[in-house]
Amino acid sequence: MLTSIALTLTLLGSGLTGQHADTLDWRPCPGDKIGMTCGDLQVPVDWQKPGGRKITLKLGRLQATGRSEGNVLVAYGGPGGPGIALTQSGPQWWADLRKRMDLITWDTRGYGEQFGGLSTGLPCVWTRIPVPVFPRDDADFGRLSDTNQGYAEACRHQDPELFAHMSSADHARDMEAIRKALGDAKLNFYGSSYAGTYGQTYLRLFPQHVRTMVLDGTWNHSTTDWPRELEATAKSNEATLNRFFTWCDTHRCQDLPRTWRTLVAKADRTPIPAKSARIAYDGRDLQSLAIDYARQGPSAWPKLAQAIRQTTRGDASAFVPERGGRYPGYLTGVTECTDWPRPTTRAGLDTTIARLRRAALNTGAADTMATATLACVGWPVPVTNPPAALPKGLPPLLGAGAWGESDAAARALAQVPGSAIIHHDGPGHTLYAFNTCARDHINRYLTDRVLPPSKTTC
Repeated sequence: MLTSIALTLTLLGSGLTGQHADTLDWRPCPGDKIGMTCGDLQVPVDWQKPGGRKITLKLGRLQATGRSEGNVLVAYGGPGGPGIALTQSGPQWWADLRKRMDLITWDTRGYGEQFGGLSTGLPCVWTRIPVPVFPRDDADFGRLSDTNQGYAEACRHQDPELFAHMSSADHARDMEAIRKALGDAKLNFYGSSYAGTYGQTYLRLFPQHVRTMVLDGTWNHSTTDWPRELEATAKSNEATLNRFFTWCDTHRCQDLPRTWRTLVAKADRTPIPAKSARIAYDGRDLQSLAIDYARQGPSAWPKLAQAIRQTTRGDASAFVPERGGRYPGYLTGVTECTDWPRPTTRAGLDTTIARLRRAALNTGAADTMATATLACVGWPVPVTNPPAALPKGLPPLLGAGAWGESDAAARALAQVPGSAIIHHDGPGHTLYAFNTCARDHINRYLTDRVLPPSKTTC
C-alpha cells in the first residue's frame, strides 16, 4: 500500500497522470517485427467542419518496457515523414525512454503510400522541382506564378478538400485528437525537423494542454518579425560557410573567400556548366550546394575547396551531388506553402533578396525561406498558418540542434520563460538519434520535467 501511494505521489509530482481512457483499438502493425501495435483514428478533413468528411490517421504504439507512466507523441517531420516506418527502423533510439513511457507516433495526413505512410493520402504524383530562378521582371514573376499553379493544380484536383487542409495547423489539430483519443490530460511531444512546426503551432492552438515539448533541429515559426527571421537564417548560413573559410586559413586555401564571391558573381551573369552532368549552375545554385557541403563538417571541407577551385576553371562538375537531384530543389510544398510567408510581388522579392545579400555576403538568400517559397508564388491555397508569437503561460520547453538549428530553436523559445536549449557545436541535423548526451537530457525532461541548464552543450 505504501509503495502504491508513493508511486501515485511521484506521478502527481511529475505531471504524468492522465485520464487513462484510451479509446483506440490497438492491433499488430502490418509487417511488424518489433512489437509495435497500430490503431486507426478518424478525424475531419476540415477541422472547421467536425461533422463533415473524415479521413483515417494510422497511429503506432511501442509500449513501455517497464511500468508505463504516460505517453510521448513523436513526429519526424519531412513534412510527411512516416512515423510508423521510421520508428520501426530505429527502435533502439527509444529504449531508455520506453523504460517509463509508451511511445506513440502517427503517419501524417495526406502523405500516404508514396511516402511510406498508412494514413489517408493525397493521390498525387509528388514532383521534385528545382528551386526557381529569381524573376528578372514582372513578366517573369507572372510566368513563375503560372508554372507553380500548374504543379499545384495537378495535385489539388485529385482531392481539393484535403489539399486545402494540409498545413501544420491541421497536423496540430490531429495531434490534439490523438491526445484526446489516448485519454491524456496533457501532451508530451517530441518533434524533429519540420515536425517542430507542428509543435509550435500546437503551442499556439492548445497551450493549456502542454506538459512537455521538445523541438529538435527545427525552424523558428514563432516570430512576429518575419524579415528579421529571414536575416537570421541567412546569417546562420553565412556562419556555416565561414567555418569552412576559417578552416581554410590553416589548410592552404586562404584565398578562397574572395575567389568564392567572384565566382558567384560570375555564375549569376552566366551559369557555369557542370560538364559531367550537362547542366549549369548559377550563383545561387553554387551557394546552396556549398552550404550543404559546409554543413557536413571538416570531413567534407577538402572536397568543397577542390570543387571551388575546379569551378573557377570553368567546370562545376565537382558540385554535382552524388545522390539525389542535380539542382537544389524540393518536393511540391503542399504543407510548406500554407505555413510560410511567400513573395507577393516581384518588387517586394527584390527588396528581400537585396537585404539578405547584404546580411550574408557569401551565401546571400540561398537556403532560406525567401528562396524556398518561390515555389509557392501562385499557389491556389493561401497561407493559412503563418508564423506568430507563442502565447504566455506555457510551461518551460526544450530545444535542441546542431550548427544553426539550436539558434533557431533559441529564437522561438526565448518567448517561454524557463526554457532550455541543447547545442551541439558540430554538423548534423537533429540530435536525439545520434547524440547520447542530448538524448539523456531530452528523456529526463520528457519523463520528470527536469530541464538541463538553459544553455547546454552536448
